[in-house]
Amino acid sequence: MNSKYKLKVNQTFDFEFTDEEISNFDLIKRSPKAFHVLSNKVSIEAELISSDFNSKNYVIKIGSNSYSVKIENEIDQLIDRMGFSANASKQIDKIKAPMPGLILDINVIEGQEVKEDDPLLILEAMKMENVINAPRSGKIKSISATKGEAVEKNTLLIEFE
Repeated sequence: MNSKYKLKVNQTFDFEFTDEEISNFDLIKRSPKAFHVLSNKVSIEAELISSDFNSKNYVIKIGSNSYSVKIENEIDQLIDRMGFSANASKQIDKIKAPMPGLILDINVIEGQEVKEDDPLLILEAMKMENVINAPRSGKIKSISATKGEAVEKNTLLIEFE
């Protein structure tokens, strides 16, 4: 299978490469962050300034210029075409009950700053305690649930600012 990759440079220029084109690329790794590249009979020295492997974002320095590079494989491209985002959960502003249950405890107050994955509340459902964690860092705008309250699925529990 010959996979296709898309590269976006400085959020302006788009390039596409296949596995075959990449394998024909003449690149020598000189150190963990320094590379020698031969492209169209032109010698280029490149340095990796920063990398975020999870988001596939890199900053590469060639000469005195730095370039921001975003790499997308076929799965990333499919997710984008479907209208989804790998970071969609980071934009959640409302926490709703994922299932009917009983609010056992609320661990936050209005106005409190929370970090991603901080426990917000405990929802008992089907004799199991489910900890509902913050999907992102932020400030609690409002708390609609109360301790001891029975809630239905999709009941608004907490809002973020």
